[in-house]
Amino acid sequence: MKRNKILFRALVIALPVLLSVMGCKKFLDRKPLTATLDDLNQGTLEAQSFGLYNTLTYAGFSTLPWIDFHSIRDDDAQKGSSTTDGAEINTEFETFQYSKDDWAPNTYWNDHYYMINLCNKELYYADSLKATDPASLRNVGEAAFFRAYSFFELAKTYGDVPLINFYFTNAADGIRAKSPVADIYAQIDKDLATASQYLPLNWSVAGTNIYPGRITSGAAKSLWAQTYLFRQNWAKVVQLCNEVKASGQYALMANFPDIWKDGLDGAGKNGLESIFEMQATVGKNGTNDHGSNWGTSQNVRQGGASNTWNLGWGWNTPTQKLESAWDNTDPRKRQTILYSGQSDGGPSQGGYGSTLPAYNPGPSLDQPYWNKKVYSDPAMRQFTGQIFGNGGASWINHRIIRYADVILMLAEASNELGDGATAAANLELIRLRASGVGSDPGHTRTVVPYIPFTSQTQMRQAIKDERRWEFAMEGCRFYDLVRWGDAITELGALGYTNRCRFYPIPQKAIDLSGGVLKQNPEW
Repeated sequence: MKRNKILFRALVIALPVLLSVMGCKKFLDRKPLTATLDDLNQGTLEAQSFGLYNTLTYAGFSTLPWIDFHSIRDDDAQKGSSTTDGAEINTEFETFQYSKDDWAPNTYWNDHYYMINLCNKELYYADSLKATDPASLRNVGEAAFFRAYSFFELAKTYGDVPLINFYFTNAADGIRAKSPVADIYAQIDKDLATASQYLPLNWSVAGTNIYPGRITSGAAKSLWAQTYLFRQNWAKVVQLCNEVKASGQYALMANFPDIWKDGLDGAGKNGLESIFEMQATVGKNGTNDHGSNWGTSQNVRQGGASNTWNLGWGWNTPTQKLESAWDNTDPRKRQTILYSGQSDGGPSQGGYGSTLPAYNPGPSLDQPYWNKKVYSDPAMRQFTGQIFGNGGASWINHRIIRYADVILMLAEASNELGDGATAAANLELIRLRASGVGSDPGHTRTVVPYIPFTSQTQMRQAIKDERRWEFAMEGCRFYDLVRWGDAITELGALGYTNRCRFYPIPQKAIDLSGGVLKQNPEW
């Protein structure tokens, strides 16, 4: 993977003071969401909202920097590719020797504050226009959602960060010291209350979703529940998750592998389980390209094999620890891990009837395991022309929040509140789907069997385990381990210490602030 392929903002844009409004790229598959700010009246709130969705495809949200922070830092994923390709990432994110100045952490910081500044601009214009019509209020809800999402990502990663919740044109006005993380969460609560109020349940007209992937009130409430989960406000988690369930807008996909389908029929995109999903499309022979490097960056890259298996950059691959710890009777194991030298298992296991080249250990790009949740469909490779390493799999959507997370958050919060029956019932929803048996009223199955509640401690561990298997390779585990207080136990052998729960603020941002922005005290 060459660095010049990475979509990232210039490193000099390391402080929100310099994140001025910039043009946005095309990103969705049907008009007007394929429009850019140049295509539309730049004064419209709708046009500004489209720019927010486009920014979600930037590197800090949906490719290597996001993967580094969310996935490679845990014990179930590793960088992949060759030892020399992004060798600094191995040091920074696999052995916890964090860097204060490197392209991935700088990009992550930059892109999140860039998104925040776009949201601030849209909210400023909405306020200036005194817009109260339903369409404008929906746009306000979108901007509030994306600002909250960005601040939540920053709070998890850095702790205290600058609270830039206003629009400015004079760069000096954006120089701000860090605010306590409690203030960041207060802003998140305010924004998600706004988003929950103004966003629709869905974007359907006459039963047709006219804007697939557009943010809803369910997305706002699901994200809000996540923020309360990290603050251990169990009652609010239960309340919000129950509201999402009661909305009737979401359901678990019947078959786990169907979640990840990204074929010509688009069956897995924006499915019943999708709550928040970054959109990516590519037309025939690469036309109408509104793609992302999310799928490209993680697809199979067998360097010693024929070009037919150079399908991407080969990052974010399963570890031996994940493979060894996972019970072979759990169907999700083969539906998540793609094995070199073995069949991909066909449709029932999320495959296409192909056999991968054998693993060739050594200095090559080969890996024994690959992330099957982004395994590219051969028919789509042919359709888009993205074959033999030519562009990878840029049509694959990034599933950011899915309904399974709402169910497991509800299970976890219920258990912590002493409601073991609700915890077990929601855990069972996930395990029953995983088993693939369809219905099991008597709990007699032996594959991914029912787990009854016997104690709060027992159920707590069962839910932790279930999150590991259900969300493997999706970027949840590192932050789960940190919030549970389990990171030292699980990651200590890799070099993790307590100060590694927060990443150091980029040095370039501190320098550009003239010292107003201070480094995290443990760094």
